[in-house]
Amino acid sequence: MELNTGPRERDNMEKRLKYSSTIKSRPFLYKETKMLAELHLKGLNELELKEKVISQNIFQVKTETRKREIASAIKARLKVLDDYLIRKLLTTDIHTSKLIVLYAILKTDRLFYEFMHEVFSEKISGRDLLLKDRDFHHFFEAKRQQSETVAEWKEYTFYKLKQVYIRILYEAGLLKNQKGDREVSIPMMNPEVFDYIKDSDGNGFIKVLTGGRG
Repeated sequence: MELNTGPRERDNMEKRLKYSSTIKSRPFLYKETKMLAELHLKGLNELELKEKVISQNIFQVKTETRKREIASAIKARLKVLDDYLIRKLLTTDIHTSKLIVLYAILKTDRLFYEFMHEVFSEKISGRDLLLKDRDFHHFFEAKRQQSETVAEWKEYTFYKLKQVYIRILYEAGLLKNQKGDREVSIPMMNPEVFDYIKDSDGNGFIKVLTGGRG
């Protein structure tokens, strides 16, 4: 059966975000997200954050381009979270904390959201707890048919997207392994955070995060 995300969530996503493949160089970034979240809650402004990222190299990467790329991705993700969720990202249990980061990625990357909605959540709701190579192939082929933008991408782009999706899900605790037929882990979220996201953002995103439990 198809997971009912709800017209509001899908319409807003389609209007707000275009299909993009930039996630292939901007993976889960959990530790880095926590770093900037903590600085945000301390009240650092843009210039102070830039100083931390560029001059102090808090992400411990080699090039200035990569420093800026990581910072840009994380700041975009944090902008879709309010202070309550940012605080919970830092203080709640690690499973919920990682799901909050995943939630921010879902809200900022349309294609990844649709993958989670159309493939991953269906795996859980259908109790088919193996994520196979063919699942990625079928999803990307469908998107090629639906979108002229996606149809123009090279095969290497899809290869990298698949790698990054798997890495994100593994680091978020939603896959038990990264090779072969990947076993899906059913996500568990702090009930307070679960209710907060459900109440503030509708059933759609919470169903994607928890595999149909809304």
